[in-house]
Amino acid sequence: MASLAASLARPFRRGPAGLGTALRREAAPCGRGWPGTQVLRKSLQRGVVLSTGSFLVYEAHKLISGFAEVHASFKVEDVIEQADYLYGSGETEKLYRLLVQHKNSDDAELLWRLARSSRDLAQLSSTSAEEKKQLTYDSLEYAKKALEKNESNSAAHKWYGICLSDVGDYEGIKTKIGNAIIIKEHFQRAIELNPKDATTIHLIGIWCYSFAEMPWYQRKIAATLFATPPTSTFQEALRYFHMAEEADPNFYSKNLLFLGKTYLKLNNKKMALLWLSKAKEYPAQTEEDKQV
Repeated sequence: MASLAASLARPFRRGPAGLGTALRREAAPCGRGWPGTQVLRKSLQRGVVLSTGSFLVYEAHKLISGFAEVHASFKVEDVIEQADYLYGSGETEKLYRLLVQHKNSDDAELLWRLARSSRDLAQLSSTSAEEKKQLTYDSLEYAKKALEKNESNSAAHKWYGICLSDVGDYEGIKTKIGNAIIIKEHFQRAIELNPKDATTIHLIGIWCYSFAEMPWYQRKIAATLFATPPTSTFQEALRYFHMAEEADPNFYSKNLLFLGKTYLKLNNKKMALLWLSKAKEYPAQTEEDKQV
């Protein structure tokens, strides 16, 4: 489980987090997620309007009315558009402040974004240990609520799995292993709903790799929790890493690295050299890329 924990513990934000960069490219469920350069362009064009128009009107409305919650008249689409712009710009704290106002929303698209932003804020070095723990548990609740509102939302399943894994870090290895099957089920459901989401496919590969190389003492813990403990093989992990690469070629240096590592585990040095060479030659834009 160490590999899975390490991958999911990466801060999903702009800067040194490689998987964070990859996740920004995730295909969007229900047609309302991150639409890439089009939204960036549109948001830049409308930025002044959003900030001096809708946003200031909304803030003034809160001051006058005394209410802290967003009213129904505030368009969900505008909030999502501004949230995606802030996420793409790496404005972690501003994004959280925007979305937390909508924590009582019934919209799954807002809620999974709030789960993600809560997690991102928890990962900041400036966040205290106490705040980090609270944000970690909050993110799981928001992801859970997103699923309750729309079980067919791919991103909600992805972030529920990620956030559930994070909570396991506070509750011990027994809980983390106990949640492993649930985590994988949500990743698999996310892929069913969005087959081209390379990052979720990669995370299942990491899950399989982690269980394939699980040390004996963790296997004993798993045996006490399940009549049939979860298991996997390096062949299964390899299949998911290749699926991720097919969905989005060269999207993530660590996927290249794990293709090489998995081939080494399978004693195929020729293929291992191929993929490790690709990982070595990958343009290092983040600290994680440099580590790879």
